Amino acid sequence: MKEQSAPVRLWTTDFILLMLCNFLLFLQLHMIVSPLPSYVQDRFHANAFQVSLFTCLFALSAIVARLFSAKALEKGFRNAMIYIGLSVALLATLGYYFAAGIAVLLLLRMVFGVGFGLSSTAFPTMASDIVPVKRMGEGMGYFGLSTSLAMSMGPIIGVTLLQGAGFVTLMLSTAGVIAVIYPLSYSLTRKKIAKKKTTQAISMQSSHQEQATRDVASVSGAKPSSKEKAPFNRKLILPSVLNGLLSITYGGLVGFIVLYGKEAHLANPALFFLFNALAVLLVRPFAGRIYDSKGPKALLIPGAICIALGLVTLSWATTMPILFVAAFIYGIGYGSMQSSIQTWMIQVVAPAQRGMANGMFLNTLDFGIATGALLLGAIASLTSYTEMYRYSVLFMALFLLIYLIQGKRSGSFQIETHPLLSHTHITATGSAASHDTNDVQVAPDKRN
Repeated sequence: MKEQSAPVRLWTTDFILLMLCNFLLFLQLHMIVSPLPSYVQDRFHANAFQVSLFTCLFALSAIVARLFSAKALEKGFRNAMIYIGLSVALLATLGYYFAAGIAVLLLLRMVFGVGFGLSSTAFPTMASDIVPVKRMGEGMGYFGLSTSLAMSMGPIIGVTLLQGAGFVTLMLSTAGVIAVIYPLSYSLTRKKIAKKKTTQAISMQSSHQEQATRDVASVSGAKPSSKEKAPFNRKLILPSVLNGLLSITYGGLVGFIVLYGKEAHLANPALFFLFNALAVLLVRPFAGRIYDSKGPKALLIPGAICIALGLVTLSWATTMPILFVAAFIYGIGYGSMQSSIQTWMIQVVAPAQRGMANGMFLNTLDFGIATGALLLGAIASLTSYTEMYRYSVLFMALFLLIYLIQGKRSGSFQIETHPLLSHTHITATGSAASHDTNDVQVAPDKRN
């Protein structure tokens, strides 16, 4: 009975290491994403369209790479995706030193996108496998905090390095961050299992999942087959669209906040990301618990309103205090929405498809940033960066419109958790011991 009443553990060593690896992976990305447009414009005299290509082509190459990495994860090639991805990203980063023109730099950004796309899917998938189901919102909320903090802190560090020490120092610093991920991820990918403690849990989980599969098949009238390929889950479409719209607004920030600062005569516009990070830190612990108790509606609607208010405030920022207020409001909205959408996507698929769900989340994130860089960059070239941020509010209005219409059409804003997800945790129904399969650490596939 004590085992049944004991709280399910979230903060394991593996979970903390996964958060750290994910944080460093996104940190090195955003250390160069924001300062790169300013560097390209100053050195190569690039126009707004050429600047937007550096964000767009990177994101598109990452998306293509994830199409392969998601399938590879399902086949057990997790370790290979991590190390190949990190190595490609590291080599592309070091190659920046030899880039003497825009074309070469664009090519290196695309190669870097491939490496980032391969490695970035693995860490959140591993995290979703070890987070307890009953604390999925809270657990993925904390995990998503590593991404949000990296996206907020990276631009500050990158712009500071570029302005204070130059592009070469920035390049070497990002390469160093990638190098640190190798030993940290090694301790995760080479961990062995204790057969005596996990055999029973794995066996029980398999029987529960097989029964759940038969139950689902009996309702749909389909005949289950172990060799049959799992169909695409249509429940991922709505959160993917919403994530893309949210990311478009962030694309306008990471791509043009430094250039906007020059236009508005702001001393250090990169500090926007510092106050954005503070807001994310403040809201994220509460957001995960709210999601677990009330669902995504309680976070997505007020979050979208905060995003819109933050963007409008930013467009009127002529002093640093107003910039800080805009960043804080935006951070509250973004911090509560991003992890909610990711958790939503994980919960509507079977455990075996979490790699695909995380891949779609990251792909729509990158696609939104790429689209935002192109569309908002075009708007800025025709008007100004001030007007660009005001126009970007329209994407959040579209976000709310789609979500409210779909929620009303379905009759409920609550998500339908995949049937197999309820079997991820194995609880005792009688005198048998209770096992939490999220404490089971699966040995790496020998193919890796």
